[in-house]
Amino acid sequence: MSAWPTSSATVSTLLTLSDITTASASFDPDSSEYETPLLQLLSEARSKGYDSISLPLTTEKWKARWAEMCLLKPGSDRDKEIGAEQKAERWRSRPGFSMDEVTLTRLDEAEGLTVIISDWLELDATDDWVRHDAEIALQQELAYASYLNIHSAILPAPRNRDHVASYARIINSCLKNTPYIHLSVRLPIYNPSVLHPPASASSSPLPGTKIPNFINSTPSTPGSEKFSVAPESQLDATWEMWDLIRSICDYNTRLTLTLDLSPPLPTTIGVLSKWAAESVRSILLPASTFIANGKGYPVLPKTTQSFIRECMIHYPNVILSGVSAGMHSRGGETAYKQYVHHLEKTSPAVQAAERTGTVENFAQGYQDYLQAPLQPLMDNLQSVTYNTFEQDPVKYRHYEEAMYRALIEWTGEDRIVFCIAGAGRGPLVARCLRAIERSGREAFVYAVEKNPNAYVTLQDRKKREWGNKVQLLFGDMRFLDIPECVDILVSELLGSFGDNELSPECLDGAMRFLKPKGISIPSSYTAHLAPLSSSKLFNEARAAKDPKNLETPYVVMFQAVNILSGDGGGLSGKCGPQIQECWEFVHPRTDPVLDDRGLPMTNSHNVRSAKLKFYIPHAGVLHGLAGYFEAVSIVFFDCCMGRYHHP
Repeated sequence: MSAWPTSSATVSTLLTLSDITTASASFDPDSSEYETPLLQLLSEARSKGYDSISLPLTTEKWKARWAEMCLLKPGSDRDKEIGAEQKAERWRSRPGFSMDEVTLTRLDEAEGLTVIISDWLELDATDDWVRHDAEIALQQELAYASYLNIHSAILPAPRNRDHVASYARIINSCLKNTPYIHLSVRLPIYNPSVLHPPASASSSPLPGTKIPNFINSTPSTPGSEKFSVAPESQLDATWEMWDLIRSICDYNTRLTLTLDLSPPLPTTIGVLSKWAAESVRSILLPASTFIANGKGYPVLPKTTQSFIRECMIHYPNVILSGVSAGMHSRGGETAYKQYVHHLEKTSPAVQAAERTGTVENFAQGYQDYLQAPLQPLMDNLQSVTYNTFEQDPVKYRHYEEAMYRALIEWTGEDRIVFCIAGAGRGPLVARCLRAIERSGREAFVYAVEKNPNAYVTLQDRKKREWGNKVQLLFGDMRFLDIPECVDILVSELLGSFGDNELSPECLDGAMRFLKPKGISIPSSYTAHLAPLSSSKLFNEARAAKDPKNLETPYVVMFQAVNILSGDGGGLSGKCGPQIQECWEFVHPRTDPVLDDRGLPMTNSHNVRSAKLKFYIPHAGVLHGLAGYFEAVSIVFFDCCMGRYHHP
């Protein structure tokens, strides 16, 4: 799911045609402070604490007129057919509404609304003429919504998998013709036709319609809707429809998803997790989805609770419908809204993002944002770049602990010599001095830095903070000579994939600083890969229209992604775990071939390759590969003294 620019999830209410009709019937223009019944109804809804409001754009009269023109009833006489066709042709040539066919007529009524496009439009009907006229009707409704400056519309759900390509073609045409409206395709988690809901007049407004309709129908009592469990092999049906739609629409950023949680959710984790990688803008929660707890208050089934909690990190718009119908004995309408906010507050992802000192909190604003990897060997980094990664609440704490453990465990000479290779602005130097103070050991620190601008900052910190505890050395660690050999070499040259910022090549040159029994922090790091799906990252990578962008390794804080692989050997039994190891680098190397200066003669020893097999349990699109690394800080007697894992 994509993250929308809000600080929290929003809760909306869905007004039905019945609500609008009731408000119109009871409206007294003489006593009301509002000019229209809809303005009064919208004000009452907002006074209940809803963040936004959704409502149908059209009335039953529009549905009746369209059906009269475009759907021929069996057994009708020829004269009526000709008359209907003439009306239809006039409408096709100049599509438009009469005032009683729409729910909105004024700009102030439409402000901030999300409209529901007529859900009876069959954009994927088997009949070509029905599909053709449904497309004209959809274009007409979107044109009217655009006229009222409405920015968001929820589209009717696709119903027919055999004609979903036609549905997608129509949506793609609408995106081009209405450039300022965000269109959201309403979909259940899986195909409702698989669930076999009970047929009813309200759920089949037109021939061939199979999807349950909670927008205009009267809410049922809790538990009255019975759904069968979908076969495991068919749980991907709806996602495959969505994948075809968004692919034909070329991943248009104005096309999003509205997930309809009317049917019970599957318990298969893989089926649910794949939606995390999609551009979900809204979640439809009818009152019939809720069940009563022991005290009679509305709550959601556990699977639905877990799914919504996971979604909350993306701040979706949760649309509640039918909550004023009194379907549950306790709590009233307010209880549903309060429960949604409770799910947000208890979401582990949201709690981690709000807790100071966590990686999730530190990385706010960087989620699913493509960043080019740093090139510290080739480029001199700016101070603001150093400042960003120095705020990492985890990495430097691990480094300090590793240096402290190294000091405590050290059995060599009384005076221990450190070298910080690539000191930057000095965060590792400061952590090293803190570890020395904690351990009570006698130690000295050399700080090597090749960036002339950062070297100025190091000189300032030495003057103000470090004094004669540290000696600064300016130059490239691969070619620089230092006054004496050191016991412990510390570096932070690791990229997000471990070795992708030339850590092995740089440290090859610095290993000559070490005494024969010296150690390196980190002592090793291992790169890992997993197949990944993310429409947002894919869209960002191809935004520049340069094919090279899709072959570039980026630094990303993953959020709206789905790891396609699963644990287990798969059908063949030959597949590995969900995230698999690619290769490892160890420092210092025990088998180097060096020249007279103590440097490797070639870089052949750093060449790596891997062939991996992944088990993919559910349908999905491979948009890229997720790279991770795990670093071992120090090793004494084959015992790991600290690990740092980074996505």
